[in-house]
Amino acid sequence: MKTFEEKWTAWLDGQLSGRELSEFEGSLPDKAAAEAEKTGARKLRQLLKDELGVRTLTNEDLFSHQLRQRIAQESGGPSRVSGGRRMESSTWWTIPRLLWTGSVSLAVFLVCTVLVMHDKNPSEGSQYLTQILNARVDPVVSPNATVSIFEVKQDRVTVLWTEGLQSLPADYAAK
Repeated sequence: MKTFEEKWTAWLDGQLSGRELSEFEGSLPDKAAAEAEKTGARKLRQLLKDELGVRTLTNEDLFSHQLRQRIAQESGGPSRVSGGRRMESSTWWTIPRLLWTGSVSLAVFLVCTVLVMHDKNPSEGSQYLTQILNARVDPVVSPNATVSIFEVKQDRVTVLWTEGLQSLPADYAAK
């Protein structure tokens, strides 16, 4: 059994006949409006056939068309198609698209940076900030030695940094 759309198309094309035609026309709610639409569809079909018909090329035209395409391909220039229109080749990465992509990328970067930096309170010190507690050098042990002690309060870590020290003095022993 055909759907309504299939019957409608067959009716517009004039392919329904006999009992099927009378049943379909009987099922239409407004036959006058349907007939007007059928007439309009036939006029449109004829107009499209007349105006958009494909022009068949003669042998001379086909040869000339193929020759123009081959010359355009070998010379690397834009090819001319029938009717004098030029086919333009374009790459995806044109200058406006590059500028647009760069601007959008920069905007996304700035938004992400603002969102990440928004969470930090500028009055707080960094978690990596340490305090130098003392630095003393015993010139007897090593005249070029430096000893620095760093403390991180959040992690409760103390780091002893020694440079140029030959031996560690006894008062720096771990307790």
